[in-house]
Amino acid sequence: MTVRRQRAAARLASVQALYQMEVTGKGLNEILAEFEAFWIGGEIEGVQYEEADVDLFRDIVQGVLKDQRAIDQAADKVLQEGWPLRRIEAVLRAVLRAGVYELKSRADVPARVIITEYVDVAAAFLADNEVGMTNAVLDRLARQLRADEFLTRA
Repeated sequence: MTVRRQRAAARLASVQALYQMEVTGKGLNEILAEFEAFWIGGEIEGVQYEEADVDLFRDIVQGVLKDQRAIDQAADKVLQEGWPLRRIEAVLRAVLRAGVYELKSRADVPARVIITEYVDVAAAFLADNEVGMTNAVLDRLARQLRADEFLTRA
């Protein structure tokens, strides 16, 4: 499996883990152990899950939890007035939190790559309008946080 696919799988797994933590109330260590033991690269009910970049998976999940307040505030600033992140459906909230975390903290990854990856994750779980919202929120925030990356056409 290519590095790119392992990183994409890590992003997908991180969104699933963040969602699961929110809906089940499980803690960080329990979720990390569960995903690393059973989900990442494992087979569940006949479905083979892809190998993932475990370091990236851990970084995203831990980073979102560590900086969740700042991440939520950044997302709230670009969401429509009256629709703070806490009012958004849990899967979309997990996608946006992971994407915002990477935009804020992973300067080694181009903003356009982050946006594309999380739009792809959103498309796996959400309706078209929510996928569009993911793209709009992450693009708007990326242009604020990483304006220099958008000065020239890539």
